[in-house]
Amino acid sequence: MSLEKILSIAGKPGLYKLVTQTRGGFVAESLLDKKRLTVNMRQNVSVLSEIAIYTLTEEVPLESVFRKIQSKENGKIASVKPKDSKDKLEEYFFDVLPDYDEDRVYASDIKKVVQWYNLLVEHNLLGELDDETAKEDIQDEEE
Repeated sequence: MSLEKILSIAGKPGLYKLVTQTRGGFVAESLLDKKRLTVNMRQNVSVLSEIAIYTLTEEVPLESVFRKIQSKENGKIASVKPKDSKDKLEEYFFDVLPDYDEDRVYASDIKKVVQWYNLLVEHNLLGELDDETAKEDIQDEEE
């Protein structure tokens, strides 16, 4: 599964997996408790593959940020906790993404990224992400 099927729904905790599309929206399954819910088109939904983090020079896709955290943590849960202090979160994120834009990336954003990363690791979704990335890299080399 790629990040294209992982969603963040405004007002709902955690992340959701896209199950199927319906006429007026779609059905999503919570990664937290496996409960399914119907989401209509009026709700604010973000697909993780479309999210990027501001740096001083460009916008870095969230997938790349997850990969950097994953290599820093050797595929384990993040060493910083989402409820840690603002300073601790910012220090951790600076290690992961040294040129992130401190004016546009807030502590709440870092907290969300860490929470999402931990959730994806718990459900072994980042390992699959690496497999897909490796396939894409091989295809790019062949072309």
